[in-house]
Amino acid sequence: MVRLPLSPAQVEAGRRLGRRLRTARGDRDLAEVALRAGISPETLRKIESGRLPSPAFGTVVGLAEALSIPLTELAESYRAEQVAESA
Repeated sequence: MVRLPLSPAQVEAGRRLGRRLRTARGDRDLAEVALRAGISPETLRKIESGRLPSPAFGTVVGLAEALSIPLTELAESYRAEQVAESA
């Protein structure tokens, strides 16, 4: 299966998601949060920096649980620009 390139809007949405996760992690150790989420520290580093703008759903669920963030809140941060454009 060939994966289509992400649009600029999707890349920016991934960056917003990464910033939200980084803010939620605060001063908690990256490796500890990654372990709790069931991912590697490098994967979390890539998500937070925006280098992995489209993480798998299971990864996002794991991070939401590890950081005690409701999934709906992460979805809202991902979709923030789309919501603002339609208003």
